[in-house]
Amino acid sequence: MREKYRSKASKSVSTFAQILWDYHHVNHSICPMDCILVLGSNDTRVAERGAELYLEGYAPLLVYSGGLGNFTKGNWEEPEADKFTKIAISMGVPSSKILIENRSTNTGENLRLTKKLFDAEGIDPQRFILVQKPFMERRSLATFEKEWPDKEVRVTSPLLSLQDYPNEEISFKLLVNAMVGDLQRIKLYPEKGFQTYQEIPGEVWEAYLALIDMGYDKHLIGE
Repeated sequence: MREKYRSKASKSVSTFAQILWDYHHVNHSICPMDCILVLGSNDTRVAERGAELYLEGYAPLLVYSGGLGNFTKGNWEEPEADKFTKIAISMGVPSSKILIENRSTNTGENLRLTKKLFDAEGIDPQRFILVQKPFMERRSLATFEKEWPDKEVRVTSPLLSLQDYPNEEISFKLLVNAMVGDLQRIKLYPEKGFQTYQEIPGEVWEAYLALIDMGYDKHLIGE
């Protein structure tokens, strides 16, 4: 089946990557909410985005959730939420306005363990700004809708283009592999009960298959 995608070799990796990048963004507008929930990752710019939103007055509470996951276990010496919290405090966010959940290892655990944290604190926010990496916006939304269907959510991420996103820690190659892997999860996880269904346009799926043929398959999981 994939032979027909090899005929598209004249298209560059960047062209297919842009298609996936655009799909992974959900393009929500941001408005004041009850809580800013920042999901852990290997990108400290996510921490900065959450802190900026707090400092701009979008919510009275900032939560960082994340232990050590796929990209940080073995590379970082402290949990993602702890590192992110230090960044927020250095930017001027009062420590008293931050809650930390630092044991989760994936997006589902981010939400479930944060719910336990809220229960322990005796709070129940209803409206959330969810912050994650740009190419994880859609998957984070789908997971949130599955775990917390009764809550309102808007999703955002660092305001960067595909061209500007790669840095010393996250190479373009790593980024494309991650986007391919996340699209696979968007496809498979609803049947596993992990996420809500997200429609995948044909052009997006073709770009996904083309990138796999080009060798960007390092973040795929066994079906």
